[in-house]
Amino acid sequence: MALAADLSTLIDALITSVAKISPNHKGSARVQSLKRRVQGALRTGSHTRTDQFAVAKQLEGLQEKFQILNRDELAEALHARLAELESDRMPWLPEILSLLLQLSDRPALLSTVKRPKERAKAPEAKETLSWSDLDAAGTAFSDEEIWEQVDFAGDSSDDDFSSVASDVSLPKDRPQSATTVDEGYIIPDDVFVSEEDGDLVASIEKAQFWRAENHHSLPQAEATTSRLITESQLARETIFMFQGLPTSIYVRLDDDFGVDRRYTLAHSSNEALASLLQCFIEIGAKLNAVRYFTKLPQTIPYMQTFCRSLEERLLEFDRVLSQVQCKYLSPGSTVSLIQLLVDVRQHSHELALLADMIANLERNSNDQPMCCLDSLYNLVCMLEALGDESSSQRLAELFFMCFKTYSSSIRLWMETGQVDASDSTFFVRTNRENGDLRTLWHDWFVLDTGHRQQRIPQFLEAGVQKVFTAGKSMVFLRHLNALPDIEAMKFEDFYCQDSSLLLPFPALVESAFEKLVDVDHSLSASLLRTELDQQCGLWTSLDALQHVYLAKDMSAISIVDAKIFELIDRGRSWDDRFLLTEISRTAFSSISVIDVSRLLVRPASTSLRVSQNDHRTVGILEAISIDYGLPWPIANIITEDAIQAYQRISTFLMQIRRAKYAIVKQRIRDARIIAPDEKDTLVHALHHNMLWVLDLIYGHLTYLVITTTTQSLHKDLSGAQDVDAMIAAHQSYMSSLEAQCLLSEDLSHIHDAIIHFLDLCVHFADLQTAHLLGDEDQYLENPKALRTKKKPEEEFESDDDEDDDDNEAYDHEHTLTVSFRDSTYSQQLKTVNYQFNHLTTFVTDGLKSLVRADGLQSWDILADRLEWRRNWRRL
Repeated sequence: MALAADLSTLIDALITSVAKISPNHKGSARVQSLKRRVQGALRTGSHTRTDQFAVAKQLEGLQEKFQILNRDELAEALHARLAELESDRMPWLPEILSLLLQLSDRPALLSTVKRPKERAKAPEAKETLSWSDLDAAGTAFSDEEIWEQVDFAGDSSDDDFSSVASDVSLPKDRPQSATTVDEGYIIPDDVFVSEEDGDLVASIEKAQFWRAENHHSLPQAEATTSRLITESQLARETIFMFQGLPTSIYVRLDDDFGVDRRYTLAHSSNEALASLLQCFIEIGAKLNAVRYFTKLPQTIPYMQTFCRSLEERLLEFDRVLSQVQCKYLSPGSTVSLIQLLVDVRQHSHELALLADMIANLERNSNDQPMCCLDSLYNLVCMLEALGDESSSQRLAELFFMCFKTYSSSIRLWMETGQVDASDSTFFVRTNRENGDLRTLWHDWFVLDTGHRQQRIPQFLEAGVQKVFTAGKSMVFLRHLNALPDIEAMKFEDFYCQDSSLLLPFPALVESAFEKLVDVDHSLSASLLRTELDQQCGLWTSLDALQHVYLAKDMSAISIVDAKIFELIDRGRSWDDRFLLTEISRTAFSSISVIDVSRLLVRPASTSLRVSQNDHRTVGILEAISIDYGLPWPIANIITEDAIQAYQRISTFLMQIRRAKYAIVKQRIRDARIIAPDEKDTLVHALHHNMLWVLDLIYGHLTYLVITTTTQSLHKDLSGAQDVDAMIAAHQSYMSSLEAQCLLSEDLSHIHDAIIHFLDLCVHFADLQTAHLLGDEDQYLENPKALRTKKKPEEEFESDDDEDDDDNEAYDHEHTLTVSFRDSTYSQQLKTVNYQFNHLTTFVTDGLKSLVRADGLQSWDILADRLEWRRNWRRL
């Protein structure tokens, strides 16, 4: 009961003290409510005692942390005090220690310990302390290890204490760098002003001319309008303004400067002073613009180099100003504002030029990333033209520093074939989507010149293509596993400052860039040429294309032609891709340069397949597509467009062979089946003339056009310097070949006339075949009644081969389109003769007109040969 009474008394006192309730209101409802709440909170069992073992672990962890942070004196002091407390242990000691731990604030940093010896010496006489007695070098506090972040998670299991006092290992205000002073340096006493020297302090305050009390000598009316200052004070303010410091005379107005006109000189008129200050302001505004530009954030690497160089020049100019100020402070010196203007103009000339250049730059350099480099180049050229050698040489050094940074991406691209993705100003971009190696040279990388070629400096436009080609060559070699070991070239190897005395600046830049590009370009190009020639089989692939598409070897081509033409004549399925591929691979298997596994013949999906039923026209052969797969390195040189041109030429040659095949087969059948009729002069003349024209055109295309043009191609490829030159040579070869083969768009009318002539030859052969089936009357009555004029008993006497040959004369009767219903055989022969004369004359005259319009020489040769027929007797 006594404990309850004492507790009730204490609770009343607590409520009175904390709630500020008068003792007269102890019986109020509010006091009773508070009392019940306090009693409930203090009820036995509502709060547990502090874990003394956890507190002991926290204190052990704190001692360990002191030792790790080299604060052994704190660890020893804490250990000694804990041992003293253990000797006289109190019941509430764990709670007290826990409270102290929670209230601690960075004990490793802020705690100090006085040793017993120090407490004993404290009452001794006070000794005079000098700077030499101190640790001027600061070695006692220069241990950098105390600033390091220490992680005790792995070494200590005291997680609770780490969460409570984790900030003891690192100060909140961490110093940026340690300041070291020479150990032997002693600060002289004369730099300090003693408290007794009041006159010196007064003189310093009086020198502060911006104070209003320093101008009390002037009348009250003049004091508000003008303040007299000395020339040295104005010179000091001017120097401060040039250094970018705040001043009282020069007032900063946004990006410009203004002058407080209340300050005047006693020995100068206001007009002269205003003119002088205006000159200072103009220079200061330019310097301020340069200082402001150096503070702008730059993301372009060479612009960062440019800003760093500007900072170095500003620092050099500030040193000059400091030297001028030191000269003014020396005894007996004379201060002259005019001389200061002369000195400042002399030493700020380059900065003023750069300020004018910066004023013309766009604030957003991402839109015009090369504007600064181009402007700096033009500035150096202008100074050199004006004869300002000192400024032009110094700014040329600045230009080459920026260009060295800019060219780092160029050198990385040319030496390794890699694009620096972090450089947004580089003009090469990766454009790889499907990863097809056959399009590596053409599609994987592109030149991103930007709007109006803002990504390329003006002075580098001539050599950009070489840079682009050299980098792609390295990419090509890397995929061929033939990447050379190129030693990284330094920019100083290409630019020599001594050469600036011999060459003008534009020639110097051009020479340095050419050396930088030519070394890598020539090396990569020569290595790639060697790989393409020796390892990739460039010449073998070209020779294979000659055989497959340009009929270089007729022994193989004739096998393919005979089978295809025979199937067409018989009206059978001639466009089976498996059959065509098997025939072609078998025919070309005897040629060593052809890899038959790369050969594929298939029907092309063209509009001509709609009219495929018309088997008696050479246009049906355009439905055949011959594909020869090239190795991917060669496919980058011989593009898909070139293969399509090869296919068009191959089709045209096959169409000529088709017309000749029809006439020759008809003549053979005619000679074997019936005796020749000597009176049938027109038939023999047409047969002879058609064969002659076909042989003339085919021989002209193969032996003259293709042979001579291919020889020129080999010569051009042998002299090509890089892959681009090889691609250009082959494209020129194909363009010339198509033009001379009359396959270009502007020669379509002549090509169509030749196709009509080839169809006329096939029609003539069909006309003769239909005539052999029987006379006109019998054919009109029953076209299938007379299949042959041979006797029945002769059919059994012939062997199988002869049967096949004889039957070939009539196997294709189902594909014939000849009819004698509308005109007789003799009339159709005359029509064929007329069309023959008309078409050959049209082709000859068309070629002649093209030659007169500065055409190719091969057209003139072909026209002259076709014109020989005009001297023959017309039938």
